Amino acid sequence: MNKVLITTVPFGKVNKKPIRILEENNISYLINPLNKKLTEDELVEMVSDFEIIIAGTETISDKVMSKATNLKLISRVGIGLDSVDLHSAKKRGVSVSYTPDAPAPAVSELTIGLALTLLRSVHVSNMDMHKGKWERFFGRRLSKITIGVIGVGRIGLGVLKHLRGFDCQEVLINDIDNKKNIPDGIQVRWTSKSEIYKKADIVTLHLPLTKKTKNLIKRSELLKMKKDAMIINTSRGGIINEHDLYNVMSNGHLSGAAIDVFDDEPYFGDLNKIKRCILTSHMGSMSEDCRSEMEIKATEEAVRFIKGLPLEGSVPNEEYEAQELD
Repeated sequence: MNKVLITTVPFGKVNKKPIRILEENNISYLINPLNKKLTEDELVEMVSDFEIIIAGTETISDKVMSKATNLKLISRVGIGLDSVDLHSAKKRGVSVSYTPDAPAPAVSELTIGLALTLLRSVHVSNMDMHKGKWERFFGRRLSKITIGVIGVGRIGLGVLKHLRGFDCQEVLINDIDNKKNIPDGIQVRWTSKSEIYKKADIVTLHLPLTKKTKNLIKRSELLKMKKDAMIINTSRGGIINEHDLYNVMSNGHLSGAAIDVFDDEPYFGDLNKIKRCILTSHMGSMSEDCRSEMEIKATEEAVRFIKGLPLEGSVPNEEYEAQELD
């Protein structure tokens, strides 16, 4: 019997297949009994007996791994690796895999939905209507604005594909790799982040969280943006400085923001006081199909590891190198 700790929740809620995979392979497992995102200390208390963690976004630090003396594999449900200390895992001989492709369609679609919601003040009208207030808002259309996309990896490219159908006025893009293949049918212009801040009506972020991107968007960057500009973050909490965003928006700058990810989750901070700020609960990947695929792929990876088969989603060396450079 192999022991698997499933820390991410919900798990197997929409699709029971990952549970069946474990049971059909006679693998013992425990699903996070606290039914919430675990703190580092809570995880430390839980990990000692397990060989495999099927992980969400909770912190798997050197401290956690030092207590997980039997740990051999971290199988990440999702794409982000900022929560996993890859250096510590490598040092301790713990393999790490992830499911980078599975969440991209859901996150890119939500990004477009948030952009449309912001542009037409759907969120504000909805709140007003629930309070018995009838007011109609003038808005803007995607085809009439300039959009800035920072980060054109799997999700950023997905956003660009969706934007093809809106005939956008101008799409500005920025990425550390400016040789990426851009989807046919959309005109984009590579430029600096600084120009995107100054010219874009909507800035949308699709970046990993690293020491280089932590607090990438601070007060100075926000104030470079147009007074009526909007910003969307469906990537990782901490890329936008939440305190600075609150202060800037409290003073009337920016006409909207949509934030799906936060420094500390669950989020109970000051941004919930800003009516024109959409706050969602890190649900970018939470479409039924994408979430199911993430869970299934991470579970299948655990089974492959137990059977001594090659892993299909092993984290590439460049991810280890990037974290070490941080």
